[in-house]
Amino acid sequence: MTMSSNAWELPPDLCDITKDYERIALVFQGGGALGAYQAGVYEALSEAGCEPNWISGVSIGAINSAIIAGNPPALRVQRLREFWETISGNKGMVWTPEGDIFRQWRNQFSAAMTIMRGQPGFFQPRVPNPWLQPSGATGATSFYDTSPLRETLLKLVDFDLINSNEKRFSVGAVNVRTGNFIYFDNKVDTIEPEHIMASGALPPGFPAVKIDGEYYWDGGVVSNTPLQFLLDQPDHPSALVFQVDLFSAHGPLPRDMFDVAERQKDIGYSSRTRYTTDVFRRVQELRNKLYDALQRVPADQLTQADRDLMKDYSTSGPVNICHLIYQEKTYERDYKDYEFSLASMRDHWRTGYEDTVKTLRQRNWLQKPDDSIQIAVHDIHRIAE
Repeated sequence: MTMSSNAWELPPDLCDITKDYERIALVFQGGGALGAYQAGVYEALSEAGCEPNWISGVSIGAINSAIIAGNPPALRVQRLREFWETISGNKGMVWTPEGDIFRQWRNQFSAAMTIMRGQPGFFQPRVPNPWLQPSGATGATSFYDTSPLRETLLKLVDFDLINSNEKRFSVGAVNVRTGNFIYFDNKVDTIEPEHIMASGALPPGFPAVKIDGEYYWDGGVVSNTPLQFLLDQPDHPSALVFQVDLFSAHGPLPRDMFDVAERQKDIGYSSRTRYTTDVFRRVQELRNKLYDALQRVPADQLTQADRDLMKDYSTSGPVNICHLIYQEKTYERDYKDYEFSLASMRDHWRTGYEDTVKTLRQRNWLQKPDDSIQIAVHDIHRIAE
């Protein structure tokens, strides 16, 4: 049974558009319980035949990415559904009356249940509390134990498939000791459950994860989106990028302290897409000028590095970014990222599916830009049809 609505009709197969791009990338931001939105996005893309060849994520986005990359196409949506139904399995309010105030009460109750009980297959409270444990003890630096997540990942993800490099895969984390942001990439690393857990180890809730003698926290501590990593790659092929964000930088002026807490979280974890794309555009402009200058240099005076740069530039292509951003409901508050009720999960999933269908209907926006356009960014699903 799909979590999407049968009333939404997908457009015809998009292979005729996506085949024009050398890289189809799916970029997932972190956002805890809101991550079911990303599952809905992928379901719609899959039904439309738009499969990414590079998938990257941070935090919950890393988990969704691993499930997609670590399963054959026929099982990906099924495994995503199994994961989200598992971690949303706490029993809360059996029935919620109509009306935003009642939904808000339901969500508050669900968030409180998460704090007290954790989430099945994901994390569980530490006993005793870390404040009651001595310095240096295993449980002294986090409120929850994430060992259930490791078992869930091993059940739902084929890590041999990820490491086969059939699909490019990368997840972001932060070195606790140095503060440096790092990407674990199957192009150079052998991906294991710990790499996924490290990307989602948000302190002080979750413990740092040890990998090769170093400890790592959630990549969202530094940057909540992998877009910059993708754009910073030395190769510059034509690319269609679906960037899926769970926090919006734009929002209304707060009217009470609950709004302040929510707005602060949204701004803190939102992607700096405009900044990232502006920097990329400036770099590309400098590359243009350098390429033009090198073309005026006599061939016998060019170094091998010059020739390599010119060859790289001649094969580069435009980047088209389709930006999907979850828009929170009026009854959601600052606890929306740790409110795991089954009702909210299904709503987030359905919303991601519907937003993606709206995006895919705008076929002219998905067309490959002219080579003179270095980067194009579209926020399609919020445009009135």
